[in-house]
Amino acid sequence: MRQFYLEYKDEQELLELAAKIPWGQNLLIMHQVKGREERKYYLNATDKMAWSRSVLLNQIKANAYQNHLINPKQSNFENVLPVHLSEQASEALKSEYNLDFLGINKPVLERELENRLIENIRDLLLELGYGFSYIGNQYRLRLNQKNISLTCFSTTDF
Repeated sequence: MRQFYLEYKDEQELLELAAKIPWGQNLLIMHQVKGREERKYYLNATDKMAWSRSVLLNQIKANAYQNHLINPKQSNFENVLPVHLSEQASEALKSEYNLDFLGINKPVLERELENRLIENIRDLLLELGYGFSYIGNQYRLRLNQKNISLTCFSTTDF
């Protein structure tokens, strides 16, 4: 509590934002984030998007604030959609995705990206065991005289 007081005693705006979020998130921001504007960003985002402590920690580790400065999203989602849909639409249109788990360290073609993603999903399904199956990717379906390519996965009832 003493640290909270010392951190925000001369920062009325930050204090008001900090009062809106849970104590655990406040502790995380106080310990992990030092800059005023960066704190303001995480306090605001935690309040508006209802980030849990683990989500907040992941956002801090992923440098969400620096990424926001470099490439801020521009949309009118907040003005034309309900809050819950606005957040979903904004997240769906990320400008950058972290695909480090694929082991790609150079530009790749879409087909190679697809193959690596499918490989990871297939391995996960196989690891889950009984009740899950991988049918195939680029699986051809015919719908109203149109050919459609899909990647298909299946689960069965236990």
